[in-house]
Amino acid sequence: MRPAFLRSLVELAERDERINLVVGDLGFGLVEPFMEKYPGRFLNIGVAEQNLIAVSTGMAMCGKVVFAYSIANFPTLRCLEQIRNDICHHEASVIVVSVGCGFNYGTLGVTHHATEDIALMRALPGMTVVAPGDPVEAALATRALAGQTRPAYLRLGKAGEPRVHQSDAPAFELGKAISVRKGSDVTLIATGTMLYDSVRAAERLAEQGIEARVLSMHTIKPLDADAVLSAARETRAIMTVEEHSVIGGLGSAVAETLAESSEARVPFKRLGIPSVFTREVGNQDHLKNFYSLSVDGILQNVPALLATAGVHS
Repeated sequence: MRPAFLRSLVELAERDERINLVVGDLGFGLVEPFMEKYPGRFLNIGVAEQNLIAVSTGMAMCGKVVFAYSIANFPTLRCLEQIRNDICHHEASVIVVSVGCGFNYGTLGVTHHATEDIALMRALPGMTVVAPGDPVEAALATRALAGQTRPAYLRLGKAGEPRVHQSDAPAFELGKAISVRKGSDVTLIATGTMLYDSVRAAERLAEQGIEARVLSMHTIKPLDADAVLSAARETRAIMTVEEHSVIGGLGSAVAETLAESSEARVPFKRLGIPSVFTREVGNQDHLKNFYSLSVDGILQNVPALLATAGVHS
């Protein structure tokens, strides 16, 4: 996702002189094309993430559109006060870009796990929260966020995420889910890095006679409530799938929508990371498997969920 983001940012900057990139002394090997082409609009703030947010806000208040880039846990957990009081309170045009979501930096331990970031960003007034599902969505999300003048959080995988969309231009709109696969038995609502595994799981479920609808919920705030309620009416069960805590993220957003609807009564499960600090040691794939955030994990959970709906024991 990172290369897709950067390519899109360079293209945007060519057309819009307001576009600026501010980094926290990282991203080298990736950000050079922007830095070399637009040196006057690139700033390395150093290892000082709170200052990164404050400076980015100041630039935005002067009419810039600023992408503030760092490793996922640092510009969220370390800078929460600055994001709240500087960016959101002033409705500044700053897009906080976090790279290495979830367990991307798994081997570095819990200090580098970004598993609560969506919950924090969702709670902030005026903040748009976006977690693209593949490189195509990452490019489209970058362009969409550059076109709005409000605070935003863009959650990216580190690198190498598989492409899901065959087209370079699927229908993409902030706040509107993308229907990736049709199905009438269960709906898998995925965000971010779990989209690919959800699609693969749906293909395997079809071999078992279970037709799974797959929605890419790339925007978690504002959530596409219409897509959620349609899934509740048209399929027998709903499962959310996210590389994030089950508290406060996509699962919570969908649960809130279902709970407040008088028309949607459907078996529901959140598949994500429990509210724990991960003591298990390993890379991203190992840790995702440990928490059943995999094709096999989805396959193990769907039949039991559907059994509560009276279909497919």
